Amino acid sequence: MKHYSVLLHESIEGLKINPDGVYVDATLGYGGHSGQILKRIKKGFLFAFDQDEDALHFSQEKLKEVSQNFKLIDANFVKLKDELNKEGISLVDGIIFDLGLSSPQIDEATRGFSFQQDAKLDMRMDKRQKLTAKTVVNEYTEEELTKIFFNYGEENFSRSIARNIVKARTKEIIDTTLKLVDIIKASVPMQYYIKSSPQRQIFQAIRIEVNNELKALETALNEAIMLLKPGGRLCVITFHSLEDRIAKVIFKKYSEINPLVKGLPEIPDEFKPLIKLINRKPILPSEEEIKANPRSKSAKLRIIERL
Repeated sequence: MKHYSVLLHESIEGLKINPDGVYVDATLGYGGHSGQILKRIKKGFLFAFDQDEDALHFSQEKLKEVSQNFKLIDANFVKLKDELNKEGISLVDGIIFDLGLSSPQIDEATRGFSFQQDAKLDMRMDKRQKLTAKTVVNEYTEEELTKIFFNYGEENFSRSIARNIVKARTKEIIDTTLKLVDIIKASVPMQYYIKSSPQRQIFQAIRIEVNNELKALETALNEAIMLLKPGGRLCVITFHSLEDRIAKVIFKKYSEINPLVKGLPEIPDEFKPLIKLINRKPILPSEEEIKANPRSKSAKLRIIERL
């Protein structure tokens, strides 16, 4: 199973790994980052989170070949703090989030993530949950769909696409990816369709809605900062502007002096910054990486350290 871990070297270096430390991979996927962390922690321990049973099963076997110093946790990273507390862990040395879909998820047509292959509309990261892409497309109102497409896909033709979806589903259920692509194609000018690929934006928006991705990320990043020991590092790899904006805003909030006390000769401890930014501008993939793995093109890495 071929899977590239994006910005692998840069993110592992960014964690500044302590061989005796406790680390968290919040997005295990197919084990690329976890495997590299395990190689570097001789007496330390790794907790890795995922809600995709295929990824958990594959990575369990793969990581055993590297070390036994890990535990996989079958949960979304929104439960980071609660699940670590169950393990008796209140502080860790480093956490990594790689927010991209793994190649097997995209390439396996049955998951319904890809707009290039015909499949049932699904898009669930956790196959046990009830909400699917089919439910969103066939049961949400025109207003709800417009809002999702605009807010999560930043799509210019959100309203006309939503209107045509609602019209089409009165004739038949929209239950496959390519049925949805045809409706998107018919809802925008042909030149725009060829140039801007609105189906990419719409599929992204539906996937975010199905998996509650942005709210989960906001919660998890706030918790992750509080879980870091002084000197602990947090690395976040994002793949679109919505994710990157959330990381940027949260990191800005915790890395600046509280405006209420700015300018005072003595800043009380509780108002001092909690973190420092290791890189002010995001780290981007090299040309070599993009050539080897074109899907890495939109990736951005931000690194912070707990003070």
